[in-house]
Amino acid sequence: MMTGTDVVDATGSGRPSGDDTTEDATANGEAGVDTSVLNKPSWRERMSTTLEVIRANPTGRVVLKAAVALAGLLVVAIGALLIPLPGPGWLVVLGGIGIWAIEFSWARRLLAFTRRYLLMWTRWVMRRSWTFRIALGLAGMVFVSAVVWTSVYLSFDINLVTEVLDRL
Repeated sequence: MMTGTDVVDATGSGRPSGDDTTEDATANGEAGVDTSVLNKPSWRERMSTTLEVIRANPTGRVVLKAAVALAGLLVVAIGALLIPLPGPGWLVVLGGIGIWAIEFSWARRLLAFTRRYLLMWTRWVMRRSWTFRIALGLAGMVFVSAVVWTSVYLSFDINLVTEVLDRL
């Protein structure tokens, strides 16, 4: 029988927490197996529980929504600045949308849409021949190079092509 002072584990199993793992293991015929590791909730479950506790308080709900909005905006803004550069610009933007998806349903729908079409694109490309994939990769590299050249030229008035040819 549990009293009001007993602590219940986060898995919601209703069992009081304590050091009764060897007792449970022996009762189950698994002597030497630590079942507390098996019953430990995953990080997603812990995060979900934490968010539910925060959302249960009206002030916590507003603060959480504002914090998620600002964090997502910061990550999306950094990703948007990185898009013209070679690197993970779009991946950072998607990470920011993923942060927004914690609290905003429109961001969850946008993320699901993006995942669905990215998966379709990946499957379509993987069904093509190696020569097509190589040509697609080269076309992507040419496009990124053109974007980098344009960005550097318009931002710093430096023509990278003439600079590289002058140094050769």
